[in-house]
Amino acid sequence: MKPMQAISALALLAGVAGGVRAQDVPQDIPKNELPQKAVCAVCELQGSAHGEERPAAGVRYKGKAYYFCNGKEAAAFKQAPEDYMPPVLPRPAPKFTLKTLEEKETTLNDYKGKILLVDFWATWCKPCVETMPEMQKLQEKYAAKGLVVLGVSIDEKGVKAVRPFVQKRKFTYPILLDGGDRPAWREFGVKSVPALFLVSREGQIVRQWTGKPKKGDVEEAVQSALK
Repeated sequence: MKPMQAISALALLAGVAGGVRAQDVPQDIPKNELPQKAVCAVCELQGSAHGEERPAAGVRYKGKAYYFCNGKEAAAFKQAPEDYMPPVLPRPAPKFTLKTLEEKETTLNDYKGKILLVDFWATWCKPCVETMPEMQKLQEKYAAKGLVVLGVSIDEKGVKAVRPFVQKRKFTYPILLDGGDRPAWREFGVKSVPALFLVSREGQIVRQWTGKPKKGDVEEAVQSALK
């Protein structure tokens, strides 16, 4: 199961059974209590936030209200609400062993002491493709200062799809192929692509973006990490 399909299957127990406090169990907000406009919590997490609109559903969780474009999103949230909470930063970057387009294995330790931009992408993902030229520019501009951009492809066809795609567009930063029993996208907690992680020299995730980042935001974060 790939990101954008990967909603956690963990179910929450209702009530206070098993020591779960009542206020920690997601509760539906009645239709007549929904606001006129709100931001969809799921769209915001996936980087496709489209501003405020009239919500179709709402859920209260741990004293806070969350609103959604449709009932399916609300149901997904209620199954695993912690998946939609703001990320903990900084936190250790998950270890990985992935193959390059040349079939060579590479690990997180191979980039020890470097600032990493780990970009999860796919050839079929339009915002991913639109972001990649910016990743190339950052690699060229800051490589001498210690930045390494790592493009991690989640394409199921692997090297057959990715190699000609990369060669045609002349991207020169390292491209890795994700997959196996413990794919890196799952270890990083990726739910949709593009997903971008900034990793410090100490191996800590210090920033992350879901969806197409705002122009200049990533470069500012990179500059700060390189200081």
